[in-house]
Order: sequence, then C-alpha cells, then structure tokens
Amino acid sequence: MSFHMKNATARRALGVAAIPLLALFASVAHADWGGLNMHEGVTILSKKIYGLHMTIFYWCIFLAVVVFGVMIYSIVKFRKSQGAQADKTLVHSTKVEIVWTVIPIMILVAMAVPTAKTLIEIEDMGRVDLNIKVTGYQWKWEYEYLGEKVSFFSTLKRDSDAARQLGSGVDPESVPNYLLDVDNALVIPAGTKIRLLLTAQDVIHAWWVPAFGMKKDAIPGFVNEIWVQVDADKVGTYRGQCAELCGRDHGFMPIVVEVKSPAEFDAWLRAKQAEQKLAGSPSPTAPVEPATIASAAPAAVAK
Repeated sequence: MSFHMKNATARRALGVAAIPLLALFASVAHADWGGLNMHEGVTILSKKIYGLHMTIFYWCIFLAVVVFGVMIYSIVKFRKSQGAQADKTLVHSTKVEIVWTVIPIMILVAMAVPTAKTLIEIEDMGRVDLNIKVTGYQWKWEYEYLGEKVSFFSTLKRDSDAARQLGSGVDPESVPNYLLDVDNALVIPAGTKIRLLLTAQDVIHAWWVPAFGMKKDAIPGFVNEIWVQVDADKVGTYRGQCAELCGRDHGFMPIVVEVKSPAEFDAWLRAKQAEQKLAGSPSPTAPVEPATIASAAPAAVAK
C-alpha cells in the first residue's frame, strides 16, 4: 500500500472515531451548567450582584477571544515553517503604546462604574421598613424584631439533632432537610426592605443565606448590618448556614427564613406578639431600640 493510501485510510479512521467524540462534546455542551455559575437569587441585591457578575464575565470572554485570537493568528500566520522572518526594525511605537494603555483604562472604567454603583447600593440602609437584630451564639441564633416586642431563639431541629448523635441508629437520609432545619424560623415579609443588625455573644459567626446573595460576619462587641428585600413573588422558605468556623458544633446552626406575603406576615407577627405576651416571657436579652442600634452601627463598622 502506498504512503498516500495509508494516509487516506488513517484520515478516514480518525474521522469515524471523531463522530462519537463530537457527539459527546455536543451532549456536554447542552448539559445543565447552572451549578458552576453564580445563582441569581431572590432579592434585589442578589440580582444586581448577579448582573454585575455576568457583565464582567462577558467582558472577560470578549477580551480572551480578542487576545487569544490575535495570538493564535500570529502563531499560525507568521510561523517559521512558512518562511516568516522576525522584523528587527520595529523597536518602538508611541501610537501602539498609547493604544494599549488607553484601551485597558477604558475597559477598567467600564467595569468600575457599575461595580461602584452596586457597592453603594449594598451599603444603603435608608428607607428601611423593619429592623431585626440577629445575635449569634454557640450554636444557635437569636432574632429580635426591634420595636415589635417579639424575640426568639432558632436552633437545630430536634429530629436532625437526634440523627446526628453518634450511635443514634437514625438514618440521616430519612430526616427531611437534615441539618438544614430549625425549630423557629426567621419570618419576613416579601417586597419589604429589611435591615438585619448582626452581632454575637461569644465568638465570630457569619449569617449567610445563598438565595439572598449576602453574607455578613456577626462579631462580639460590633454591629454589622445588611439589608434584604425579597421580590414580592418569591414567597417561600430559604435556607442557609453559619459561614464562619465558630467551634465544635459550627455545622449544626442552620438558618431558615420563611418569606410570607405582607398580610400573612402581619398575621404571624400579631400572633407571635400575643403568644409572647401571654407567656409573660421578656426578651432573652435587654430590648434595644432601633435608634440605638442605628447610631451604634456606623461606629462599629468604623472600628
């Protein structure tokens, strides 16, 4: 068999072998890649952060295509095997230097403007309709609805706590939302701007609900603050966890937020107020007025 016939046979064999490989790549290309990207979330801020993330991501793709495109073209077009010779005369060009300085500056400015705008919105605590103080403990959360005379602790639900014990004999797979459920969930209204004032009583914790797109440390002696506003049509239950290693049972202090419609929230709040008034149990800690916390927050952050 001649050399050319062997080459033709080899090319046909490679072509046949490439068909299933291309089919595999096509199936992978159409797979669900949602787990690899940032999630959009259900709050105003989470959507703004997601939009900023995607904008910069597309900028990076554009720059990669341009830079690597020019590199690959230059390597192929001016390769030595085609007789290309290095140009030893071009040692300096003021125009080229100006171009490759101005263009990156423009790109950075285009990225910096929406980034700065989003950062400013994240720190905007104005026009808040509800203030909730969140205190981290080893290993539970306390929620105080400031000015509403409602407060309670939120701890790991008993079925999860029982199943996690060594030698319990309980199959964790049989427990709904294992290690992600609590006895008392934080309840907030949808479509309402809510400020969370975060602190801790012992060590550093971190309050994090992925669907809200925000995470903030709860530090003893300091008051950090974030705000959330869930879209009006995103009523439901959202789960998170303490995101700062805080001791032996760090993995057993989940966060559960129930988002209700404003009417349902008002009914829940009135029922909770009546329940705590009937029980005659004061707040686990001294009540703190919203104005006091508001004045303390900037100073705490400044420290």
